[in-house]
Amino acid sequence: MTDLILTLAADYGVPLLFGVTFLSCLALPVPSSLLMLASGGFAASGDLSLAAVAAAAFCGAIMGDNLGYWIARRFGPRLTRWLATRPRRAALRDKAQIFMHKWGGSSVFFSCWLVAPLGPYVNYVSGLSGFSWPRFALWGMAGEVVWVGLYVGLGYLFTDNIGAISDILGSVSGFLVAIVVAAGLGVWMVQASKARDRKRASH
Repeated sequence: MTDLILTLAADYGVPLLFGVTFLSCLALPVPSSLLMLASGGFAASGDLSLAAVAAAAFCGAIMGDNLGYWIARRFGPRLTRWLATRPRRAALRDKAQIFMHKWGGSSVFFSCWLVAPLGPYVNYVSGLSGFSWPRFALWGMAGEVVWVGLYVGLGYLFTDNIGAISDILGSVSGFLVAIVVAAGLGVWMVQASKARDRKRASH
């Protein structure tokens, strides 16, 4: 997979990076992070412009985030049914809801880079829940600056170790998602228990 991504990055460069980051923010299974690392590596060797790589990745991600939000606002019931058709998508949607319940607006920021697998689903959940679009857009822009800067920057600095870096970042991101969901479930259980206790005390 890494060799294929390197070949595609070399052949199609900046336009491909824009398209892939855009699609990844709509929950389509494309290797956006690996392509950003590869593009950063090609920028380090002078084959691509670093500014063009960063701009393409950022603009693609921002457009994908906002399109996902507005799709959810416009086609909420249909999107909900689509997400429910596959267990993995439904599970990620549920995790995104827990994450947003715990962190509020900052969940949009963190889902762009710290727990990236949840990112597209946080976009959808934000739209489904009617979360303020200006706040969503600002948090998303801040998060994508970090995401693009992190992956393109690492690719630029560690050109010869792109595959290893990609594996490490993927493992860390998956681990953090598990921690966040576990913490969110714990908070929810505590709150539910307190609510039951208050209800019993009132009778």
